[in-house]
Amino acid sequence: MHPVFLVNGVPASGKSTVAAIIARHLSLPVLTVDTIKEAFFDHLGIGDRDYSRKLGRASYQAIFSSIAGFPDDLGAIVDAWHKFVPLDVLEAHLARAKAGPIVEVWCHAPPEVCAERYRARAAFRHPGHPPAGYAPELAELAARATPIGHWPIVDVETLEPPDEDELILRIRKATTPVERTRHVNPG
Repeated sequence: MHPVFLVNGVPASGKSTVAAIIARHLSLPVLTVDTIKEAFFDHLGIGDRDYSRKLGRASYQAIFSSIAGFPDDLGAIVDAWHKFVPLDVLEAHLARAKAGPIVEVWCHAPPEVCAERYRARAAFRHPGHPPAGYAPELAELAARATPIGHWPIVDVETLEPPDEDELILRIRKATTPVERTRHVNPG
């Protein structure tokens, strides 16, 4: 099995910062949809939003296919907006990757903060990503975004940098199985 930390949230919600903290403390690789997608853009070209989404799905599959080939017990941090694929698709990827335990690390900030972060970095990002004009749409998305909620959740509000020790403590706690006590009927 491969422990998998799904660092989830809308674009500019602080996922990459949180993923880097987890990676540093747990010595795990970070696999990001954007990194793979940008390589696809470089080799296959840039297209419209539908094309970008198609490359995103291919990148996502490549991530979980890679995890499946990891040595036993090596886990990974997967940095992505995980709700861009249906839950059954994500579950199939996780099953093929022999993922477990799985923890969702939900990153979020106020919608206007996500939009401003996106605008600020748009000029420096790969041209295959949506331009700064995407920020209002992103703010609307951030206002209604929620975690998947199918696995233990570690909630991280990213308006300020998280307390690293506290974050890692919560992540470790989320990966520890709940001990079940056996109740014996005294009668």
